[in-house]
Amino acid sequence: MNCIIDAWQKHEAELRRFLRYRAHDDAAADDLLQEVFLRALRQKNGLCGIDNPRAWLFQTARNLLIDRLRLTKEQVELPPDLAAETHEPAPPVDGLVQCLPRVLAELSPQDREAIQLCDIEGMTQQEYARRLGLTLPAAKSRVQRARARLKARISEACQVRYDETGRVETFTPRQPV
Repeated sequence: MNCIIDAWQKHEAELRRFLRYRAHDDAAADDLLQEVFLRALRQKNGLCGIDNPRAWLFQTARNLLIDRLRLTKEQVELPPDLAAETHEPAPPVDGLVQCLPRVLAELSPQDREAIQLCDIEGMTQQEYARRLGLTLPAAKSRVQRARARLKARISEACQVRYDETGRVETFTPRQPV
């Protein structure tokens, strides 16, 4: 407690000037100064374990100023016509999810497992390699080959047509298994 009182007596006036200059409001500066003092009190071992209490006090004051500025940022209201929701149709590729269960069932068990674990469940390829006892390059190759076969199978089974940029233009959904 002595460390806090000593450091506070040495630096309070300077801290107050610093905060008043930056806060542009005496009452706000006093509130911030009080918060700096409270944080110093909450500090484990007070300020005794800190090599440079002045630097700690000023850094804490700076952080509080930044937090205060973030909270008081000017908010600009959006014009009503900009905030209106637009309902654009979903791109055709989103509908391909209808084809996925059936096409996945038609893949080999090894390809299905690679797609299921890495792409659907989110397992990393490193974890996949460890799980199967493979090297990372072997696991990556297995996943890439499975993805290529899935794409070819979906394209054929769901009659996917692509536009000139390679995006899905249309497809024919298949019934799930």
